[in-house]
Amino acid sequence: MGSASKVIPGYRFTQGVTFFYISLILLLPLAAFVLFATGMGWEKFIGKAFEYRILHGYLVSFACALAAAIINGIFGLILAWVLVRYEFPGKRIMDGLIDLPFALPTAVAGIALTTLYVETGWLGQFFYAIGLPSAFSVLGITIALIFVGIPFVTRSVQPVLKDLEPEIEEAAALLGAGKWLTFRKVIFPELTAPLLTGFALAFARGIGEYGSVVFIAGNTPFETEIAPLLIMTELEQFDYQAAAAIAIVMMAISFLILLSINGYQRYRIREQGV
Repeated sequence: MGSASKVIPGYRFTQGVTFFYISLILLLPLAAFVLFATGMGWEKFIGKAFEYRILHGYLVSFACALAAAIINGIFGLILAWVLVRYEFPGKRIMDGLIDLPFALPTAVAGIALTTLYVETGWLGQFFYAIGLPSAFSVLGITIALIFVGIPFVTRSVQPVLKDLEPEIEEAAALLGAGKWLTFRKVIFPELTAPLLTGFALAFARGIGEYGSVVFIAGNTPFETEIAPLLIMTELEQFDYQAAAAIAIVMMAISFLILLSINGYQRYRIREQGV
């Protein structure tokens, strides 16, 4: 810390500003949020936060977010690889389209996806033809979460892939390693940390996503209700403490999962000697 204070001008001042900003924007609202929810009493808090309908909402939200994050982890890596390693017509357009879910309002995305994946939609007709409902189902929720989460993985992996020295791959090839072995032993270990970062961001976004999901979910109780929708339902009924109770449970589970992912990420970095 002593060396950092000498290198960075105004280190102590900027550190104080950082702590103040984090406390003002993040810690104080969360603390007030928790105190507000616990004001309803622990018995009522547990009774409301762990109703069967609410538990099913947690399950739908976390399961769909996890499935979408895993799919995005695979295809986000492939997209980043193609955009970095190959030249082809329309590459810049494709690269720009990756960020479209960031710019597009979530309600617009939800309406567009619902229109595409209903039974008479351009894509939905093929799913329904094989007996797989793609709208108003958990599959539709997962599709929406894949749409909003794919940029996180691609943009996390892309810069690291660009910075990889080609000499490392050439050296592996000279030593007799094939393409698959080179990727598995040389390239992929370098991409593990950013891939986990993108996965965690996509997963976190999926857990709390509401606008793009609420249209395509169908919102059937005990089937396709997501936890954010249940929070909105409580707010519409002016039961703010019940909404806060559900949100706190979601926040706690999300924190534990993200903490585990970050812990594993640090372990991988330490194992690589970075």
